[in-house]
Parts: sequence; C-alpha cells; structure tokens
Amino acid sequence: MVFLPAERIIVTVIAALAVLDGILLWSKDVGIDVVGYAGMVGCGLGAMVLGQFYRHVRHNPSIAATATAAGLFILFTIVGSIFNYLLLPIAREPVDVALARFDAFFGFDWPRFVEWASHYPRVGMALQAVYATSLPQLLVVIFVLGFSGRLRLLQHFLLTGVIGALLAIICWSFFPSFGASSIYSLPKAVTDAVPLAVGPEYGAELVALGRTGATYISPKNVLGVIGFPSFHTVMAAMSAVFMMRIRWIGPIFLVLNAMMMPAIVIQGGHNLVDVIGGLVVFVIAYGLAAIALLQAESGPAKTRTASSSIKAPL
Repeated sequence: MVFLPAERIIVTVIAALAVLDGILLWSKDVGIDVVGYAGMVGCGLGAMVLGQFYRHVRHNPSIAATATAAGLFILFTIVGSIFNYLLLPIAREPVDVALARFDAFFGFDWPRFVEWASHYPRVGMALQAVYATSLPQLLVVIFVLGFSGRLRLLQHFLLTGVIGALLAIICWSFFPSFGASSIYSLPKAVTDAVPLAVGPEYGAELVALGRTGATYISPKNVLGVIGFPSFHTVMAAMSAVFMMRIRWIGPIFLVLNAMMMPAIVIQGGHNLVDVIGGLVVFVIAYGLAAIALLQAESGPAKTRTASSSIKAPL
C-alpha cells in the first residue's frame, strides 16, 4: 500500500492506539460491542482499499486521497474514542468547579446564559441544529479539499485533527472535566424551552461514568466525555480555517462556525473557558501539523537525494 506523508503518520497513530486499546480492554476486563464496531471498521478499511484502488489502478490522485482520508477519519475516530473511554475511571477530582470560577472571574455565568437563551426558543433550536453539524462538517471538508485537488491542504487538515484530538485527550487525562452541565442544574422551564443536546442529566451521567468507569463500550451509547478543552471547538476552528481558503464556500463555514461558539456553550454544556482552551489546542495542533507534514515530506526527498549521490563502483 502507498500512502502520502501525512497518511503514513496517521496510520501509525491508529495502529498504536489500536494496540493500546487492546491492552487496556484486556487488562481492565472491559467488554466491547464487537459487531457494532466491526461494521464501522469495515467502512473505514473499505474506504482505504478504495483509495488504494484509485491510487494504483485508476490513477486518480483526488479520489484516492479523498477515500483514504475518509477511511482514516473513521478509523481514528473509533480507536480514539475507545482509548478515551478506557482512561476512565478518572484518578483525580474533576476540575469543573475551578473552570466555573475562571468563567465567573470574567463575569460569565453558565446557568444565567442558558436561561437567557431560553427566552428565545427559535434561537436555541437553531443552535441545536448548528451543534449537530460538527462531525458532518469535517466530512464535507474532506470531500471538498480532496475532490478540488487540494491534497496537501487535506493532509494538513487530517494531521491537525489527529494532533488536536490527542492533545485534548492528554490535557483531559491530567485535568479531567465534564463541562458546566455536570455541576449546574437548570429549572425545568428552561430545559423545556430550550432542549439541550448536553444538559444536566447528561452531565450527571458523565460524572457517574467518570467515577465507575466503563464496563462495556459500544458505538450505540458512547458519550463525549471531554469537557476541557472543548474538542467541538477544535473541530469548528478546523472547518472554518481550512474552508476559508475556498472563496465560494469559505464564508458559509465562517458564519456557521461563528454560530457554533454559543452552540457549544449552550447545547454542548461547556464552560466558556472550555471553548477558549479548544481554540488554544487548535492553534497548537495547526502549527505542529504543519511542522510534522514538512518533516514527513522532507524524509523521502532526502532519501532520494542520498540515493542519487551514491556512485556505482568502478
């Protein structure tokens, strides 16, 4: 199989996480929905096989890169989410109270903000729809960059996502948090007016999961456990920044992901500082991805240069 520089890095990361997942599943005696995950893994591997077909047989770089990127996206999502779950139960107390104090220092109060939003139900419903576009947006970006031939930008995008996810998981493992919805309650009138994707009940479920850990992992009921930094914010920043290079669709993504910020706070049940943390993680991941891509690209070039400089013996 032939992979582009960024693809090779991501394949290595996926393989390493898969091995870690296997070790942790065995050592912690955690059950896993083999059938449920098998279908998803099959989709990811199938997309990668399709990519190889178009790379070797049909010789269409755009379709090859797009299919491979979609496959890697699916596989990394699987092994990454399982790994995140296997870090439970948390060894430290959640830092959500400290994060809420940080918000309060800047005058932000999550319950009041959600209560204010409840006076505008249509806005709340619109933000709920926006919040649901996070993952689909990433797939759209993959297809747009791939089919438009922006293959290096696509590699940078993929690496940014992988590095951003790993940074978020590492940060969360040292400073676990489950978001503002895990420490606040809301009046029933508020939750009735604005149905929340991640409300207090969801937050309570996360706290309980954090204390006991998972005994069985299935794609049917996996929860988003990371509060700080907000990975939804990382995804929103990725979509907006990488799509801004394309004039005909960039402004749409910019507006959509500007709306994503309040959606993450309200619908995602996040502290304001979670969003700020997500933006910081994106900036770091974006820079590290650019460096990693340059290094990965220079490796084969250096090898070719060294090989060409070797003279045949007389």
